[in-house]
Amino acid sequence: MNTISLAPPTDRECPAIDSKSTKSWPSQRRPLDHAAVQHAAHDLLVALGADLETQGLRETPRRMAAAYAELLTPEPFNLTTFPNDEGYDELVVVRDIPFQSLCMHHVLPFYGLAHVAYLPAERILGLSKLARVVELFARDLQLQERLTTQIAACLHAQLQPKGVGVVLEAEHLCMSLRGVQKAGAKTVTSALHGLVRDDPRTRAEFLSLTGGSTK
Repeated sequence: MNTISLAPPTDRECPAIDSKSTKSWPSQRRPLDHAAVQHAAHDLLVALGADLETQGLRETPRRMAAAYAELLTPEPFNLTTFPNDEGYDELVVVRDIPFQSLCMHHVLPFYGLAHVAYLPAERILGLSKLARVVELFARDLQLQERLTTQIAACLHAQLQPKGVGVVLEAEHLCMSLRGVQKAGAKTVTSALHGLVRDDPRTRAEFLSLTGGSTK
């Protein structure tokens, strides 16, 4: 068994780490300043015309700060891998991983499902870690396109598999509740590496398993 400790990265890159390394993933993301967030939430609510002396609003700035802290702070975890002793050489797919993130343009949520797959080489991954990697990058001010490529790049760098595929489908509240106001519209993004991108059979299998087009 090999474990790599992962903490929230600031540069959104996932550096390649030797399979025998126990080096922690460096975390340089600026910590959330709870007091400053609470103060800013107070000022925002006042600017929006809220009467913070109203009983239901008195604790709202504190609650807002706590909510943003929860939404933007992923939990560090160990990326546990194991030798691929059986030589498994077919896709490993985890579908329908729920995720939520915050759009960096409007700070409104977008949420949906992630489908993540890899084609093993020398090592295999604990299945729950695929969901952990999704959450690691989702808990940030994000773009769906960037989130998709970050997840794929991280798995490609850490596992060094024969291929990686990631598909995200999500509804964006900045599109559902404002602007064009098209509730229910889904945005689908994908990122493919290695044989999942280059081998037609593997690509078709991945897209079929995740509900995508094989054309």
